[in-house]
Amino acid sequence: MEHPDLSPATTAVTAGRPPRVQGGPVNPPVVLSSTYVSQGVPGPELLYTRANTETWQPFEEALGRLEGARHPAVVFGSGMAAVAAALSLVPDGGVLVVPRHAYQVSLGYADDLAARHNVKVRRVDIADTDQVMTALWGADVALLESPTNPMLEVADLPALIARAREWGVRTVVDNTFATPLGQNPLALGADVVLHSVTKYLAGHSDVVLGACVTDDPEVDHALRAYRTLHGAIPGPLEVWLALRGLRTLHLRVERAQQNAAELAARLAEHPAVAEVRHPSLPTDPGHERAAQNMRGFGAIIGVRPVGGLSAADAVVAAVDLWVPATSLGGVESTLERRRRFTTESRTVPEDLLRLSVGVEDVEDLWADLDKALRSVL
Repeated sequence: MEHPDLSPATTAVTAGRPPRVQGGPVNPPVVLSSTYVSQGVPGPELLYTRANTETWQPFEEALGRLEGARHPAVVFGSGMAAVAAALSLVPDGGVLVVPRHAYQVSLGYADDLAARHNVKVRRVDIADTDQVMTALWGADVALLESPTNPMLEVADLPALIARAREWGVRTVVDNTFATPLGQNPLALGADVVLHSVTKYLAGHSDVVLGACVTDDPEVDHALRAYRTLHGAIPGPLEVWLALRGLRTLHLRVERAQQNAAELAARLAEHPAVAEVRHPSLPTDPGHERAAQNMRGFGAIIGVRPVGGLSAADAVVAAVDLWVPATSLGGVESTLERRRRFTTESRTVPEDLLRLSVGVEDVEDLWADLDKALRSVL
């Protein structure tokens, strides 16, 4: 039974459940079968797992409901498979607008489209609304990311999406950092919302998945066709694990955001910190916009320690509780220096540390981080 008036927290727990029948399971089962019995009976049926499986459907329903969509989500084998499917909306020879700072592999895929399909890529400062609007003129698709990875710039999504719709530009919004609890771009008129399910939605650093959500029936059909034709499919067990993770999304995000805000405030006063970025800080360039357009400030922090690149590497080496690792959005707190990747945007500072704040006790997290920072003074 659907309850459209339920809060997102309740929806995360209740959506995608099996029908209530006496003796039936509370949770949807994992069905591990590559093919299905098919005897030519008329009507909808499951045929082959590359096209559909009942183990995908509960997760797709739940994520679609969380994003406020009229259609279930489309789950993919990775976040990049979801990005590739969404950017398949760019025609050969078309124009794609992307942030200058965004997930580095998404930007790499944009460059690949330019090389193989003659797509013209316009890179913009997503926080500069006038610059983005200028770039939207004559474009086919705009990939928007807010807050950006790893610089935490905040876009004026309502204004940008409205202008894009006015000019016939399709918008794809990467909502991985904000999650559906923080913002719902479809409600603003976005054409596609995408997620790296690997991150907050699954939340336990144990699966690699992606997803797209749309309200447009034609786009929904195109995304599902892309998944089938390109074999960009997830395993049933991984999707089941993601659904299990989704059940606690609101608890994990609430705790992680609280921890991040407290840590950001302390880092802003730390003698070993040259710069800290988090939208919760009143001094952060994205604070006012995030406070106006988002429900929460997220759990990613950007830190530049005093002493530059060598100090940043030393901090990563000195932590004990924080995990030096890439990716983000798990229950555990992780950190890394982003420019250790040669594919990261050249305008990202060499000494920038990206902190993904988890759900541990904030005092334990602070004690470990403070110790590591003081070791480089």
